Amino acid sequence: MTLSGGKIGTFARRNSMLIILIGLYVLVAFTARGFMSLDNQLNILRTIAVPGMIAFGMTLLIIVGEIDLSVGSMVAASSCLVAWLVSWISGGEFEPAIWVVIAAFALTFAFGAGIGIFNGWLRNRFMVPTFISSLAMMATLAGLANLITDGTPIESFPSWYYFIGSGRIFHVPVPVYLLLIAFIIAYVLANYTSFGRSVYAIGGNAEAARLSGLAVSRTRTLCMIITSLFAVTGGIVYSSLLNSGNPTIAKGMELEVISAVIIGGVSLFGGKGSIWGAFVGVLFLGVLLNAMTLWGFNPYAQQVVRGALILGAVFINLIIDRPHAGHG
Repeated sequence: MTLSGGKIGTFARRNSMLIILIGLYVLVAFTARGFMSLDNQLNILRTIAVPGMIAFGMTLLIIVGEIDLSVGSMVAASSCLVAWLVSWISGGEFEPAIWVVIAAFALTFAFGAGIGIFNGWLRNRFMVPTFISSLAMMATLAGLANLITDGTPIESFPSWYYFIGSGRIFHVPVPVYLLLIAFIIAYVLANYTSFGRSVYAIGGNAEAARLSGLAVSRTRTLCMIITSLFAVTGGIVYSSLLNSGNPTIAKGMELEVISAVIIGGVSLFGGKGSIWGAFVGVLFLGVLLNAMTLWGFNPYAQQVVRGALILGAVFINLIIDRPHAGHG
């Protein structure tokens, strides 16, 4: 194989899902009217903003060797909690002051961080697998969302609150900016900090990392906190989109997020993956859903096709990656 051929092969292996995504873009551009319009592209980005933010946190968490199945319930619980806090702090005012909303945000983020710390404590102190603890937390948070709201949406926000989820700055939806900020934060953490190096080392071999002096327990807990905080941000965005705290939102989002992360090349066995890959995975699912809607697919058929393509993408990643090592 020539040097140039080797370089092309290496690029194709490392960017297999990006190549597939580009192929999907070309296919849909020629078969779905209006797909390439600026408004539709911005709509795709707005749609993937919340699952995308959470996927960046989930990427770090899975690379370090853990998982969080409660992110969908955290989104719902956060939207309900922030709505309830605004109502409680303001005393039920029709137009709550901005400081009331900021205080509600702060308390809700503190709640999310507390859940992350608690999950980390269970994992590190009692060795409870995060698959089990987060499954229990998923049910607990879903119950909390319904308990806070008594099963009905809470409408307590001021008139400007819609801007967070529905507003635009220079024609670009605000959630897209939030997605970009989350990407930058996660990308810098993963690639340019000692924390990021620890995440990969622990995911690759936790015992070797511990013997090397790395703070295994603290790093795992920080990954859980980051994932929870991104989920809280998603809950705030959804509460703004709906102008209420709603206990029924984001059901199944954890599966969407984990699917996108795996499609993006993150190994469920830990130690391998990238934030950029997670973004490609989320965008792939967003484009696919948008394309099937434009093609007029039956919603139930969309679920079947989506599941089949996710499985196919995972197999492609496994086949391409099997003979090779490294973080990717």
